[in-house]
Amino acid sequence: MKLSAVDLSPVPEGGTATEAYEQTVEAAQQAERLGFERFWVAEHHGMAETLAGTTPEVLLGSLAAETESIRLGSGAVLLNHYSPFKVAEQFGTLDGLAPGRIDAGLGRANGSPAADRALGTSRRVANPDEDHAEKIEAVVSHLYDEYPDGHAYSDLEVPSSDAEPPVPWVLGSSPASASIAAELGLRFCFAAFIRPEMAVRSFETYREQFRPSELGGGIDEPEGIVAVNAVCADSDEAAARLRAVAEASYKRMQRGVVGTTPSVEEAIDELGSVPEPTPSRLDDGEWPRAISGSPETLSGLLGQLTDRVGVDEVMIQHVLGDHEDALRSHELLAEGVGLGGR
Repeated sequence: MKLSAVDLSPVPEGGTATEAYEQTVEAAQQAERLGFERFWVAEHHGMAETLAGTTPEVLLGSLAAETESIRLGSGAVLLNHYSPFKVAEQFGTLDGLAPGRIDAGLGRANGSPAADRALGTSRRVANPDEDHAEKIEAVVSHLYDEYPDGHAYSDLEVPSSDAEPPVPWVLGSSPASASIAAELGLRFCFAAFIRPEMAVRSFETYREQFRPSELGGGIDEPEGIVAVNAVCADSDEAAARLRAVAEASYKRMQRGVVGTTPSVEEAIDELGSVPEPTPSRLDDGEWPRAISGSPETLSGLLGQLTDRVGVDEVMIQHVLGDHEDALRSHELLAEGVGLGGR
């Protein structure tokens, strides 16, 4: 099993964005040492006091300078906010900084109405799926210099290295995004920590509708990643305590409190008790929003979930208030799935 990670750059309690970015760099360097396949950073807007990951294209430049071999990418850059050409220029620049190891993770999401207004993003698009597909195709066409002679954009160039251009990924949490990835013949990453109940159906849609790509960076056969909220500790019981943070954060989100991360103790208090450990074997159709366990337990759980959707790579997202807990979780998980390190 391939293991990857996505990082949200949470701001430590009483800390600043500077500390958040330092911790993201440390996490990327650790992931590289442990043998993770790739390390992606996220994009969230209007919550910078708690989540400093607002501009993945900037943060990735720093990660490129601080790592040597791990693939780096966006999980995701929110394409509905931006011009495809500008996004292509950004990722072309990143390719120049880290030749041959950049992933262009392309997604979409609306934030708060105020954030969308500030970003100049329309929340009323006549055909949002069609618009998103066209933007993804445009980014790829710019990155791979595929506009034909005579096209209005055929003379435009973006920065590049002499290595493989950035690899495009379609990111999403629904069958609609899966369908776009399939029709364009691109790689697909599903965010199961957002809508786990849609994971199996989305990958079925992806495979049923997949067409070999004519785009640069496209593929001939389906290829995917499933992103899972998971935390690892020395025992199932210790991991369940840490998972309380994700559980409480989700309940806060349901109440409209978005982007905050309680401590373990605060989370347990809000939940009323420590969550039960995730069972080592999930029932058919059961896919929790967050899972936890010892290295052995979590390795087995991730194997079950990847088997359900037919992929061999899982991307770990976690919600933890303590950076050391997060690093230890990645270390134990790498041990559990048998990564060899680099």
